[in-house]
Amino acid sequence: MRKILTISLYTLLMMVIVTSCTKKNHYGSEFNEEPDSVLTVKYAKGFEVAYYKDFKCVKVLNPWEKGKYLAIYYLVDNAKTETPTNGKKVVVPIETIGITSCTHIGELEMIGELDKVTCMSGADFAYNAYIRSKAADGSLANIGDGVNINLEQLVATKPTMLMTTFYNVQDENVKRLTNAGIPMIFNNEWTEQDVLGRAEWVKMIATFFGKEQEVCVLFDSLENRYNETREITAQITHRPTIMLGNNFKGTWYMPGGESYMAKLMKDAGADYFYANDTTTGSLPLNFETVLKNFKHTDVWMNAPVTTLDDLFAYDERHKLFDPYQSGEVYAFLGKVLEGTTANDFWESGVVHPDILLMDALWALHPELVPNHEPQYILKLK
Repeated sequence: MRKILTISLYTLLMMVIVTSCTKKNHYGSEFNEEPDSVLTVKYAKGFEVAYYKDFKCVKVLNPWEKGKYLAIYYLVDNAKTETPTNGKKVVVPIETIGITSCTHIGELEMIGELDKVTCMSGADFAYNAYIRSKAADGSLANIGDGVNINLEQLVATKPTMLMTTFYNVQDENVKRLTNAGIPMIFNNEWTEQDVLGRAEWVKMIATFFGKEQEVCVLFDSLENRYNETREITAQITHRPTIMLGNNFKGTWYMPGGESYMAKLMKDAGADYFYANDTTTGSLPLNFETVLKNFKHTDVWMNAPVTTLDDLFAYDERHKLFDPYQSGEVYAFLGKVLEGTTANDFWESGVVHPDILLMDALWALHPELVPNHEPQYILKLK
């Protein structure tokens, strides 16, 4: 009897120990509770932010698989805070960050956290003076190419998180980083088909620094400026016809009608041949098709060079288009570092669609904004 009692007490004790050591997570892997509130996202389609009592939930949607997520983050103030097990717990604000695209520079600068960048891929392509100076003095580590990260250097730098871009479901670079245990923030602003949607991703990034409320105020201001400018073009009676891009190795890539560039041109008061096309990416066209449809357009936007001579040297057939002959050719190359390919259009321009719209309006309808000083765009001479 005593032996049985001893075994029973031992069994009970072990049950208590095991239970305490394997305490069930309060939330579990299936978390569907209604949030206390959500972050207002008006234009971006690729992320969601919800607020709960003990944490923030940030979800990055998969643009290639509807209804699925690339990542779920639970942002907490304290590492001991319990969170659902179907996502990654991140203590915020994060202390340091690595970046893999120049667009990340403009976003972090807007948030006021550019000094948290400790490593970057492709720093040679950066326009931002602060980033270039850090790269030059060695305080910013070079982690290789954006699609082929130097894992050894990245691990040595030890950023709290690495902000990267997910390109498709078979992204080998992301697989390498995942297998190496690198904590990543997926920033897919490039998949948005609206310039305001692209800029709005700054809200998602701000959550990792606890600054989304301040950034929402900044975004609301630029949104208002953008919409005020768009209202100007809504009243115009003449919309100049435009052509976009250039001939590259036998193919002319024109923006699809649902692309962010086509929408920007529409908001700027342009008449674009493919405006009713439903393509979100680029349309690969042969030269003959482009010449047929765009020879007599009024304005050439988004040219690849800064002078008419260079445009002619790029392809002598460019002279066959009316805008070349009239000199109505413009390029988003107004803020490029001489002797480099560093272009601020891809950095601060991403979070300043209001200025991009004003620049495009200046090119297409200069009489409407006579006092505007263009920043990102220039007229070829």
